[in-house]
Amino acid sequence: MFFETIGLSTLVVTAAEIGDKTQLLALCLAARFRRPAPIVLGILAATIANHALAGLLGVSVAAWLSPEVLRWVLIISFIAMGLWMLVPDKIDDEECAGPSRYGVFGTTCLLFFLAEMGDKTQVATIAMAAHYQDALSVVIGTTLGMLIADVPAVFIGDKLSRRISMKLMRIIAAVIFFGFAAVSWFAG
Repeated sequence: MFFETIGLSTLVVTAAEIGDKTQLLALCLAARFRRPAPIVLGILAATIANHALAGLLGVSVAAWLSPEVLRWVLIISFIAMGLWMLVPDKIDDEECAGPSRYGVFGTTCLLFFLAEMGDKTQVATIAMAAHYQDALSVVIGTTLGMLIADVPAVFIGDKLSRRISMKLMRIIAAVIFFGFAAVSWFAG
């Protein structure tokens, strides 16, 4: 169950992160600082902190809800995430500029942590931690999913965003979430 939870969490967050504001933030920081290592480390640190809080919240919520209610929360969350994926995220130029006095790592860490508050991936982390009642494996998976989606954005940056249709990627991600909802519905 541990590896299944990690795998599903990774897949869910990777799909949710496509075209997300934090992925756009990664592109922006890469273009601004041109120093991938501290940017990636900042993304990792911020994601671990943010998703650990979300995972603990999800497990706490699970203690109050029955397994059937948790199943419905997960199904509804997947449907909501699918619909949310169809709405393009935007990032302000001010958010991209960021407070450079903190250095590349500090700026990345601070901006990513704040950008993740209430974001799709944080909501997904809460819902999956509540469903699986296992914050550790969910946080490992969601952090891995963030890195899978955002690290290429740091290294490939602007070149990738010009060649890939973000609208198509959002539609594909939405279909994936609707598929997760269907599987959760039928799997019981």
